[in-house]
Amino acid sequence: MDLQGLLFFPVTPFANDGSVDVDLLARHVADGVAAGAASVFAACGTGEFHALTVAEVIEVGTVAVEAAAGRVPVLVGTGGSVAAAIETARGLGRAGAEGLLLLPPYLILASERGLVDYVSQIAASSPIPVIVYQRSGMIFSPDVVVELAKLPNVIGLKDGVGDLTRMQATVSAVRAAGFDSFMFFNGLPTAEVSMRAYRAVGVPLYSSAVFAFAPDIALAFYRAFAADDDETLEWLLREFFIPFTRIRDRQLGYHVSLVKAAASVDGRPLGPVRAPLTAPLAADLDDLRNLLATARTALEERSLVAGDATGAHA
Repeated sequence: MDLQGLLFFPVTPFANDGSVDVDLLARHVADGVAAGAASVFAACGTGEFHALTVAEVIEVGTVAVEAAAGRVPVLVGTGGSVAAAIETARGLGRAGAEGLLLLPPYLILASERGLVDYVSQIAASSPIPVIVYQRSGMIFSPDVVVELAKLPNVIGLKDGVGDLTRMQATVSAVRAAGFDSFMFFNGLPTAEVSMRAYRAVGVPLYSSAVFAFAPDIALAFYRAFAADDDETLEWLLREFFIPFTRIRDRQLGYHVSLVKAAASVDGRPLGPVRAPLTAPLAADLDDLRNLLATARTALEERSLVAGDATGAHA
């Protein structure tokens, strides 16, 4: 599976009765694909995987597959207990998803050997490939990532830790072991801010939460990134992405709830977040609305018109 391009992590819309709003979700995914996403990662961190039941994750994945309509690959989150993760994987395989993002197990801390067993059991029982999300309680040493890369169904590692020394050692170890097609992703919040540093250590892919509510801005960054246009990257970081992180960091949970609310700022309401997340404060949304307006005006002045982002990285 080739996932070169801008990776779209949609939010999961909820209806007034608390259920998944499948119509809104279908439009959200279809709009993202039409805007130029190279792949869809549904029901993952931005999609509130932590708050979904197994049945809901499969439902979200099924809707995303149908909305993408074969235009781009669709991968879906899984995790929790081994049994729940396998049940989810099998349901998503039947739905036509092309891969999984395996999130860390919640609450429990385990040894590295136990975590390898966790990944191994899920990957062995999954009908579709697995990308491992390294963060929180699931962090691996470079040699162990090589061990994971040897598993037939594990195709990549997404990093949400941010330790570039570890990532450089990991990428070097995996490549030295001959796994040239094993994929590495930057999975930090607002990954655009750290993406040049990640690419320097051999991590060329990143997830874009900003794409979920401002695809024009996310695509402008991606095109500059793919073209090694450092001047434009610096300008975009200064004018939008770094100010956005300052708003995002005002409250815990804003890396999801602010993204979801931001879609409403653009006139595309996608419903509330589920507990324990909380809605952003009105003042923070006002600041984000102003930031978006200012950034878009500047984009127009610089003629940074959004284009497609399905091609390979430079």
